[in-house]
Amino acid sequence: MRALLIPALLFAGPALPAQTAVRPYRISPAASVTQELGISSVRIDYHRPAVRGRKIWGGLVPYGAVWRVGANEATTVAFSDPVRIDGHDLAAGTYAFFAIPGPDTWTLIFNRTARQWGSFTYQAAQDALRVTAKPRTAPAQEYLAYTIQVTAPDALRVELAWDTLAVGFDVALDAPGIYWTYLEKAMAGAGPQEWQPLDTGVAYCLQSGTHLDRAQEWADRSISIREGYRNLSLKAQLLRRQGRNGEALELLRKAIALAAAGAPANTQEELKALEADWSREP
Repeated sequence: MRALLIPALLFAGPALPAQTAVRPYRISPAASVTQELGISSVRIDYHRPAVRGRKIWGGLVPYGAVWRVGANEATTVAFSDPVRIDGHDLAAGTYAFFAIPGPDTWTLIFNRTARQWGSFTYQAAQDALRVTAKPRTAPAQEYLAYTIQVTAPDALRVELAWDTLAVGFDVALDAPGIYWTYLEKAMAGAGPQEWQPLDTGVAYCLQSGTHLDRAQEWADRSISIREGYRNLSLKAQLLRRQGRNGEALELLRKAIALAAAGAPANTQEELKALEADWSREP
């Protein structure tokens, strides 16, 4: 005889009421800091414990043990692109950040298991990179804080400061190279009638002083699609760099005439100021 199929719902008890979600109050508040270079970024998410009159180094934070470098969940560091940490390669990704503090030297750890509570389940086998760092004396800092400073167009300095100590690491990031790869790909994918991306590419080349041959190509292509004050003024600046000052000034004046038909007032003023500068120079 075939077994009787009876819906399980007939035996289900009364529905339980939905549980109310209550966020906990955290004495060590959450924080984050992000720094961009070009289209690349570094982001740190962490929690900020306070000193509250306690002995921190060699006390609350013991020497020689793995520490979450913050409070609550493990601190995470996210790199949008490949980097070099103190000269060592590290792939793009999000890492749990730990440290083994010492009186004179720290070990800084980037661990592949990004999401974990504190350092209770930390496994050294998941370390992607370890580097050493020297702590330094710093102004008193009640709440732990991370900072990311831009030190060069392709470099950052990350520092942790707490109590009267600071320690950190250097990040090297090929931001110009990453942007150029992105830009060439964007240009290759631009539609036949899209002139705005071309103007952005030309502006970058002028600003960085690089790839001016490609900038010339993109400027001509943009002008052939739709002649406007922006691409004409960019082409004029390229001609100026080539020493073709007369042609550059003529093209700039044409851009100014087009700008008068609807460009923002500040743009018109900038173009006129540029014309005045060029007119004074041989």
